[in-house]
Amino acid sequence: MMTDMNYGGVEMVVMNYYRHIDRSKVQFDFFALEGSAVPQQEEIERLGGHVYLVPRYTHLVQYERAIMELFRKNQYQIVHSHMNTLGVFSLWGAQRAGVPNRIVHNHSVAGKGETKKNFVKYLLRPFAKIYPTQLCACSESAGRWLYGDSEFRVFNNAIDVEKFSFDAQKRAALRKELGLEGKFVVGHIGRFCYQKNHEFLIDVFEEIHRQRPEAVLMLIGRGEMESVIRRKVNRRGLQDAVLFLGNRRKIERYYQAMDAFVLPSRYEGLPVVGVEAQACALPLICSTDISRETKLLESTQFISLSEPPRKWAQKVLETAERTTRCNTERQMTEKGFNIAVEAKKLEVFYQSLLR
Repeated sequence: MMTDMNYGGVEMVVMNYYRHIDRSKVQFDFFALEGSAVPQQEEIERLGGHVYLVPRYTHLVQYERAIMELFRKNQYQIVHSHMNTLGVFSLWGAQRAGVPNRIVHNHSVAGKGETKKNFVKYLLRPFAKIYPTQLCACSESAGRWLYGDSEFRVFNNAIDVEKFSFDAQKRAALRKELGLEGKFVVGHIGRFCYQKNHEFLIDVFEEIHRQRPEAVLMLIGRGEMESVIRRKVNRRGLQDAVLFLGNRRKIERYYQAMDAFVLPSRYEGLPVVGVEAQACALPLICSTDISRETKLLESTQFISLSEPPRKWAQKVLETAERTTRCNTERQMTEKGFNIAVEAKKLEVFYQSLLR
């Protein structure tokens, strides 16, 4: 069970598990809200799954009617909701439809400044444990935020570490393709929204560009605030130094071309892009509002959003200077972020519920 199914981090997590789980033993169907682009649909169907678009939960009666009808028709034994606090709606429907195993999986926490969103999160949080039979989260901090002292399982936001592993030849090829040879490339991948804090990222990059005129900022993603950020870039005279690349397939290629990855989010559960950046041995600079569980390599650094952009720029440049790119597959596997290993754990978990 998903909310919108586009190019977001939760979608990436679920698809990573789906690709690597033994589908002869466990098969997924995907429920997403109407209006979702579902760029993964062709792949899902090729792998044996189905995609169902249901009314948005803002039309609660229609939403509940649609999901309950499909739950009963398909006789699911497990419903796994990745809707965070909104999972109360999908799991309420699952309980009423008689689904015996109902999993809520939290990927987020509350963040500063999003009053309306946080009001809904805090309003629904007391109901989080009513309808599920199992509690899961992407990290300890995300689990504690939603479930308090209750016991829950953590399934890491694992990735295909081999696919994201640093490759000097791939790096050189993409930098040539994008005209980035001789450039210092700062990277960021994320939806243009309040949470990701692109406004501050532009301030930080302006300071980096002041010190390193050859610097380029690579932005990958779409979102409601993209036009605002484009205008800010133009006002600062940085339009020739900022690349807006939109949504991209084969995202692993773009990490290779970067020299540093900056993540000034106002809040996160455990960001998938942070895991991917570290798998590619990129120096990762995060805000202190991101879970410390994100740190998998020594090259990952945290800095407060209360620090001025100049301090952030200094941290980015210093961290990049002392980081040597190398193969990180062993470290990522030992930390529990190799999807080939972690998908097996999810498979065993599902099978234990069906015994």
